[in-house]
Amino acid sequence: MFRKFPKSAGIPALLLALAASSALSQEAAPPAAATPNLPSIVVTEAVTKPLVDRVIATGTIKPVEEVHVQPLVDGLSIRTLNNDIGDEVKAGSVLATLNDDALILQKSQYEANKAKAEAAVAQYKAQVIEAQANLDDATRQRDRTKRLSQSGTSTVSQLEQAEALVDVRQAQLNAARQAVAVGESDIKVVDSQIEDVDLRLARTGVKTPVAGVVSARDAKVGAIASGNGNPLFTIIKDGAIELVADLSETDIQKIKVGQKAAVAVAGASKKIDGKVRLVSPTVDASTRLGSVHVVIDDESGARAGMYASAEIVISETSALALPLSAVTTSRGGSTARKVEDNVVKQVKIETGIQDGGFVQVVSGLEAGDVVVAKAGAFVRDGDRIAPVPAEPDTISN
Repeated sequence: MFRKFPKSAGIPALLLALAASSALSQEAAPPAAATPNLPSIVVTEAVTKPLVDRVIATGTIKPVEEVHVQPLVDGLSIRTLNNDIGDEVKAGSVLATLNDDALILQKSQYEANKAKAEAAVAQYKAQVIEAQANLDDATRQRDRTKRLSQSGTSTVSQLEQAEALVDVRQAQLNAARQAVAVGESDIKVVDSQIEDVDLRLARTGVKTPVAGVVSARDAKVGAIASGNGNPLFTIIKDGAIELVADLSETDIQKIKVGQKAAVAVAGASKKIDGKVRLVSPTVDASTRLGSVHVVIDDESGARAGMYASAEIVISETSALALPLSAVTTSRGGSTARKVEDNVVKQVKIETGIQDGGFVQVVSGLEAGDVVVAKAGAFVRDGDRIAPVPAEPDTISN
């Protein structure tokens, strides 16, 4: 309702009336409520999620087993080379051939010696037959002389001569038989020499004892092959390669043969499946490191000598977890700042597997408990806060 003022009152009276109206309206308004100004703190929830316990290992890719192919015959020149680096070869494949001219000539000489020895043996055997006949004849003459001596027709001297002739013929027979034995022994010696040459001839083909991939070739046509020098060829057995990595004495205790691994080769975008083949039974006393061998697929494109890393899976589980940022770790153990009814309460927790930006909570919290997301937030035990739920994408950051 507007109040009418006389014109004679003028402007001063109007101003006083307006001031009085404003004062009355302020006295009628109720007083404003006092609200506390609490700090806004980002919080997160303890949830159950899949976790993987893994160990990161770095090292160099190497052949699982290398085989050095050496010539089995020394002193022969290399005639031909049949394979080069990168070739896949089968067990028993001839990688190179050696010059066998000298061996063929030597074999011909031995064969001639054998023919000569066989002819000599045949002659000795004829002498045995002749000596046997002479012995038989001398024996008959002795027996006849002995009978005649008993009847008085033959003298004692004739009997002694007949007996002496038998002894001579027996000695000749024995000598002839020994000559045959010596000749047959000579034949056996020559046979063994021929067999040795045949073996060396067979070995002029330099063969690989295993199947695999040729990784190195030092052989050159015309060079003299030697079993004491550098190997002619180096073969990666079955083409199998592996990552050989060094781990600390703490991590190597977790590794077991057969554990799966994901191998990342330098420069490759895709990881390679691998498996732990061998764990070193010793740790170097000076470096405190032990080696782990992770075998990988040879068709993966990886090459021996490449640098690579592997994520070795120790165990997989589904467990209660918190972001690493929500956990404080010290000598006294691990703690988290639990929020109940907007009040911060520091609780001691036991942690387990660490997977990426999350860590397993073994005890101290239950699923659904809310904690301060950033352990470094400036809040103390017993402080009241205004909780702000964390964004899903920033929980692990």
